[in-house]
Amino acid sequence: MSAGGIVVVGGGQAASVATRTLRRRGYDGTVTIVGDEPELPYQRPPLSKEYLTDEDASGLWLLPQEWADANDVVLRTGTAATRIDRSTGGVQLADGSSIAADAVLVATGGRPRQVSGARGARIHTLRTKADADRLRLGIRPGSRVVIVGAGFIGAEVSSSARQLGAEVTVLEASPVPLQRVLGERLGTVCAAIQRDAGVDLRLGVAVDSIRETAHEVIVETSTGPVVGDVAVVAVGIIPNQEIGEASGLVVGNGIHVDEYCRTSVPNVYAAGDVANHYHPLFDMRMRVEHFDNASKQAAAAANNMLGRPTVFADPHWFWSDQFGLNLQCVGHPSPDQEMVVRGDLDGRDFTAFFLDDGRVRAAFTVGRPEDIAIARELVSSAMSVPADALADDEYDLFDALEGADA
Repeated sequence: MSAGGIVVVGGGQAASVATRTLRRRGYDGTVTIVGDEPELPYQRPPLSKEYLTDEDASGLWLLPQEWADANDVVLRTGTAATRIDRSTGGVQLADGSSIAADAVLVATGGRPRQVSGARGARIHTLRTKADADRLRLGIRPGSRVVIVGAGFIGAEVSSSARQLGAEVTVLEASPVPLQRVLGERLGTVCAAIQRDAGVDLRLGVAVDSIRETAHEVIVETSTGPVVGDVAVVAVGIIPNQEIGEASGLVVGNGIHVDEYCRTSVPNVYAAGDVANHYHPLFDMRMRVEHFDNASKQAAAAANNMLGRPTVFADPHWFWSDQFGLNLQCVGHPSPDQEMVVRGDLDGRDFTAFFLDDGRVRAAFTVGRPEDIAIARELVSSAMSVPADALADDEYDLFDALEGADA
């Protein structure tokens, strides 16, 4: 590469992993990270868990200033990148300046979806460190926290709020949490986890509006108003694809990339929550909002930027810590797939395997993290395993792996 160097747009997990990978692989050109937040690059999973409950930021930082200085990485924080010039490759910034680049990685992540018109100091979303700092001020013993959305972020905030002594009401439009991903049986388990922890979980409830008064928030729903001291909207994120739109990249529910993390414009790549990628293992296009995906996709993108062809075909893995339990999932589950349960659903000690034509396509577990490592290999190899073997707790899953290796 020439003297232009590499510009990484974004200040989160994908940006940080890509930068570290570039240096580990021996890239000695200029690396500039452009992030619109004033903070140094940090990770987001603790924001809904340990950072929200104890305000310990020591585990957040991904690229401390000392590391950046030692590795000749320029950190441009508090600066938004607005466009990539397709003719020169340069990255234009909101302040009117530009940065020359031989290659660009877009890792801009996403922003929370909001209930239309919901504004006010008592109404929160959770995506940034600043969001967590504000939300923490409103959660006290006895305070009433209303959470819109019973997905993983909603459940984690619910868990943290209960840990802090708050009274929690969770409103979910679907009949069970995570029904679209995990189906009714597993969604029922997730609902029971929250209710057993003292959460007032209300299912099949649509939220019409949220408004703030001088001393409380009122959430208007299909079943009547719900009143709280604070409200948290946790209904997913919108990909920050605006720089892709302004730069002429192909976009649509994120910035489109191929299995090499390449966008439609040469020398421009994307990774993480903003990347709508073609996945060769599942033969479909998807956008995944998980920490591990951001890390591994960013590493693949960095390799490809350096001319080391790397297909990103990771089966995707994520976890959630809530109410003293560890939940993990690998692969691409769908309620349309056959589900085989190994263990005890009611006892929250199980692994559920999702099969498509007999092949293991995904697995979801509560309390059995060791199963996920094996399931990852089964998903990656598209291995066919008899359903009765998967359901049998006496069957050694390693035997299935040996079949995959044969």
